[in-house]
Amino acid sequence: MEDDEEKEDLKQCFEIVQDGEVAINAIPLATKPVVIVDYKIHRKGKQGYYEIIRADGSSKIYLLFSQLIKSFDREDLETLWKLVKAKHGNTRPEEGYERVLWSNLMTMFEHHVEDLIWRNLQGKKVLLWRLYDSCGIHFMRFKDMHVYMLVEKRYPLTPEIITDMLNKKQKSNY
Repeated sequence: MEDDEEKEDLKQCFEIVQDGEVAINAIPLATKPVVIVDYKIHRKGKQGYYEIIRADGSSKIYLLFSQLIKSFDREDLETLWKLVKAKHGNTRPEEGYERVLWSNLMTMFEHHVEDLIWRNLQGKKVLLWRLYDSCGIHFMRFKDMHVYMLVEKRYPLTPEIITDMLNKKQKSNY
């Protein structure tokens, strides 16, 4: 501080309170759900769904992976990937919903240029492109497959697919 007058002006803005004399009754405007601790896949007949279990014992059910990522942030997605990877490692599961979950997450977090998925995209047209802002995921739907990709990663997409993505984005802005 430059001078005593400036100190006095600042002191008027503050009230010094000793420890133990302050009680703050704050109400948070938004609270993040508790961390994910487990997941289960349930089947009822031909229908399957994902159950996401949080540390406080609460759980939520999602019929589709796309519904799941709509309500997830990046931390949730990374936690889910760690749980799936701890269960399966790099071995692709056999069961349908478990395999879909593992494949979607593996493509996002640990893709390789040689993966079959990238070769299967050759010559395909993008039917739908969507960005999930909450978790930073690109979603692309093709005629017979779909791909989820992290925003910050580079994927081996062809110039045609990138052009299709940009065209879909441009059309959705009108």
